[in-house]
Amino acid sequence: MSEASWASGPLAAFDLETTGTDVERDRIVTAALVVIDHPGAAPRSRGWLLDPGVAIPEAAAAIHGISTEQARAQGAPAAAGVAEITAAVAGTLAAGVPLVIMNARYDLSLLDRECRRHGVSPLSARLGGVPSPVIDPLVLDKNLDRYRKGKRNLRALCEHYGVPLDHAHEAAADAVAAAGVARRLGELFPLAGAVSPAELHELQVRAAAEQAASFERYLRRTYDPGAEVTPAWPVIPFAAA
Repeated sequence: MSEASWASGPLAAFDLETTGTDVERDRIVTAALVVIDHPGAAPRSRGWLLDPGVAIPEAAAAIHGISTEQARAQGAPAAAGVAEITAAVAGTLAAGVPLVIMNARYDLSLLDRECRRHGVSPLSARLGGVPSPVIDPLVLDKNLDRYRKGKRNLRALCEHYGVPLDHAHEAAADAVAAAGVARRLGELFPLAGAVSPAELHELQVRAAAEQAASFERYLRRTYDPGAEVTPAWPVIPFAAA
């Protein structure tokens, strides 16, 4: 790894905790944006608690610990919170800082839909295109070590790469851990660490499409002959109703 590698420089990381897993319908409950200037540096974190405007399902609350009552009592109005989150993320990317997001397709697509739901200018409009450069440890790990068995969720990646994960499913903690995994991938795999963030982003676009096609073939072979898996990354394009 060269000294100029992105893995030794500033990284931002972003994470959402939400009401569920459907990017078209679910809502943001908490969000965190952290910046880590170099390996070992203390993260600078900004966090948000939102009132999503809908009840938080018990299953979701059991994961991230935020109840409907707490969100309503302490959370910012959803529209204002979504606007602040989007502006902060846009500012980070506009400054050229690589943005680490574990399973970026989920977080960025849900943020996009929340913007459209609340009349907020989405990231794509603010940045003049798809958010970039994004570093997704899920996509990268699958591409760089594709034959490894076992789970590839954030906890599993942290265990595999020796990255601490304290307070899992707390947005800031998950963001910091994802950044740590991204750095380890850049350090261990020259294919990732030796390229620019822009080149790494394009590598992940291709890798995510290949992974989606593989998963789609698996689903069609084993469960549903008509299954479709979107190849889009890091944002699923919005389809107007």
